[in-house]
Amino acid sequence: MVGLISLVLLGLLIAYIVLRPSRYSGHTSGKGVPVHILVLGDIGRSPRMTYHALSIAKHGGKVNLIGYLETSPHPSILTSPNITLIPLPTPPSRPPSVPFLLFAPIKVLFQTLHLTHLLLYVLPPSAWLLVQNPPSIPTLLIARLACTLRNSHLIIDWHNYGWTILSSTKGPSHPFVKISKIYETYLGRLGSHHLTVTHAMARQLRRPPYGIPDNKPMIAVHDRPAGIFQPILDAESRRGVLERVLPDTEKSYLPSLLGGSTKLLISSTSWTPDEDFSLLLSALTLYAARPNSVPVLAVITGKGPQKQYYLDQISSLTKAGKLPNVRIVTAFLPFEDYAKLLACADLGICLHMSSSGVDLPMKVVDMFGAGLPVVAYSGYESFGELVKEGVNGKGFETQEELAGILGGLLSPDGERELGALKKGAVQEGSRRWDEEWDGTVGRLMGFVAEASSA
Repeated sequence: MVGLISLVLLGLLIAYIVLRPSRYSGHTSGKGVPVHILVLGDIGRSPRMTYHALSIAKHGGKVNLIGYLETSPHPSILTSPNITLIPLPTPPSRPPSVPFLLFAPIKVLFQTLHLTHLLLYVLPPSAWLLVQNPPSIPTLLIARLACTLRNSHLIIDWHNYGWTILSSTKGPSHPFVKISKIYETYLGRLGSHHLTVTHAMARQLRRPPYGIPDNKPMIAVHDRPAGIFQPILDAESRRGVLERVLPDTEKSYLPSLLGGSTKLLISSTSWTPDEDFSLLLSALTLYAARPNSVPVLAVITGKGPQKQYYLDQISSLTKAGKLPNVRIVTAFLPFEDYAKLLACADLGICLHMSSSGVDLPMKVVDMFGAGLPVVAYSGYESFGELVKEGVNGKGFETQEELAGILGGLLSPDGERELGALKKGAVQEGSRRWDEEWDGTVGRLMGFVAEASSA
């Protein structure tokens, strides 16, 4: 890996000498300022970076939004005159017969060559380059190089840590995990400015092994819901959404959902070890075994590698009669339909298990925006920055705890508490992304003027 990186750097140096990229010499704030936003992932499943792009465009910035186009982006991205989508070519997939350690450098080299060519020679120079982290490899190296050669400011938006996510699947002793940690903790210091999703993460990044110096600005920017997530409080609107969005196979549940005799649960998962779906499946099995349990329709949205594995488990449990009064269905919905369905649900469930202990799940933010109370896995440090126990949601760490919470909140005796949690969710979701962004990132980048002193 070290030899490969050395060869790549040598090639980049030669290319720079032969084809020196142009440098940015314009304004760094105000209307018309060019901004590149880099997502080395699917733009359609990167809401935070999407919201950055929309906010910059709203204030007159010219955005090139770079990433993979695997799913449909936010509708406003497609209609904004100030946003240009720059699709990245999909990297090759690893054949099952090729070991991860052998294939990973090939994928990294593929991404490195395309990103370098794009950021140095295809796109014009920008005042700012805003980069999502993770993934950090090879993003941070190429972004730092591009900003240095083209006179741009590098903002790293820390969502989590790449090496901790990799450690959760490969184990902490895996060679690539160790390399990734060294790479990320060193190159992460080289950003001009830093954004984090929690205060806990900002504190952690100042300490070893990251050690980002105090002279590098760092701002905690909590995720907030976009305007598309809104509560639905009247019965007729809820009926209309459910009639349109529910899968055809589940339309028979409509009368009991509208009457309240069946409860609608929503969970969005990436179907990965980072979100252990077995927790929810086991909890629903325990819930179903309780006497007089209220019928439940659980809709699980999302895509991921373990989806089929759990679909087979759900099928087996259903056939064995272990999920009486519980129906579990999966769906992958357009963005607008997902937002509407959240607003029609009785309870949201989040299985996110933070690999770093200091990030927060965006899906909970969206649920609050839709006025949906949340039951979420709580075993990490930053949990309390978003979910307030007994105010807008509840936390659990075991399947027994989750089953107990569901039994309490979904029962007739729990309606009052569930209603109070819904009010708390609506209140939490009332602070929107624009308000959060304007007071933090907008001021940092000069799109929003500093508040005048009294």
